[in-house]
Amino acid sequence: MAAGVNAQDALGEAPSAAAIEAHARATIARLPDAFRVHLGDVVLLVEEEADEETLAALDIDHPLDLTGVYVGRPVGEKSAFDTGALPDRIHLYRQAILAEWCETGVRLDDLVAHVTIHEIGHHFGLSDADMHALEEAVAD
Repeated sequence: MAAGVNAQDALGEAPSAAAIEAHARATIARLPDAFRVHLGDVVLLVEEEADEETLAALDIDHPLDLTGVYVGRPVGEKSAFDTGALPDRIHLYRQAILAEWCETGVRLDDLVAHVTIHEIGHHFGLSDADMHALEEAVAD
């Protein structure tokens, strides 16, 4: 079986939320320690698609146009006076990820890694160039 393809994919079944979460967690596990230690309180959620409120807040018309989103305050903007706030969250949207996977032909694990790192980048306030460098650092 080709790298990045599992038995479920080979049978023609769409990968589950659990499979996408496993790819995302594997990506996080490969991050350099300097990043990983600051992700302990960040919640990772895999949902079917973004809700209407999230889409409206980002001025996005269709849920398949949003593969993931970071909700929280970047590390550099946090304060000791922040109390009672919800934990920072990374939302990955299964339907949008699968649509992009089908459209692009990119390996699913690579696509999930790309989206996960992009959202982690927002947590750290990274530039696009820094996000690409981090993505290269965790590549298989």
